[in-house]
Amino acid sequence: MHFKQLFEPDSSTYTYLLACAETSECVLIDPVIETVERDLAVINEMGLKLTCALETHIHADHITGARKLKALSGCRIAGPAMDDLPCRDIGVREGEPFRVGGITLNPLYTPGHTDTHHAFLLEHGGLNLLFSGDALLIEACGRTDFQSGDARTLYQSIHDKFFSLPDETLVYPAHDYESRQITTIGQEKMRNPRLGRGKTLEEFVKIMDEMDLPYPRKIDFSVPGNERCGECPDNVPDEMKRLCEVSRQG
Repeated sequence: MHFKQLFEPDSSTYTYLLACAETSECVLIDPVIETVERDLAVINEMGLKLTCALETHIHADHITGARKLKALSGCRIAGPAMDDLPCRDIGVREGEPFRVGGITLNPLYTPGHTDTHHAFLLEHGGLNLLFSGDALLIEACGRTDFQSGDARTLYQSIHDKFFSLPDETLVYPAHDYESRQITTIGQEKMRNPRLGRGKTLEEFVKIMDEMDLPYPRKIDFSVPGNERCGECPDNVPDEMKRLCEVSRQG
């Protein structure tokens, strides 16, 4: 398997490139519209073929690159079936493995940050790799104060789906705001200030309720844009409009 962790600095988003070494097919998890050209250049340099852009959820902090990637490469768009988006080609569900060549990603339904959020678990070479989306971050977790978020639900998702995994499980989140790249389940169970050291549900809910976070600066155009798989809405800032221009190959 080939693996790359790619970063978009404005929204501090990680995009993950996973490729099958036998077939050269690859997937991008949580692509960002600002970095579509860079990601395609990496794929081309590695001699790979992009077959799918895969979303963990409908993002509020950036516009996805999925639609543009499909237009430029011919890949398909996948994401949680619960979103019921006509622009997606594939709906993923827990219990239904998602395959790219010889790579198998197991979707995990993990609501709480959003009500349809899914993470993806990959078992490779005796290791578990968890692509946790926005549900579990490095010594943090996703917000629960918008987009049908719910702190009680997120607590249960993390404990039932993530903290039940082996401590050695590698965790690759969708974001990090402090230049960190990776964590483990064991580390989060010990060091996460919101969830670690046996924090109770009541303690977690109190922490989340008292965070008083600022209104997401891109949410008003990102959510409607991502509900159309990355088609920029009319209210997108002028400086982003060029990013929305796409042309098909072939």
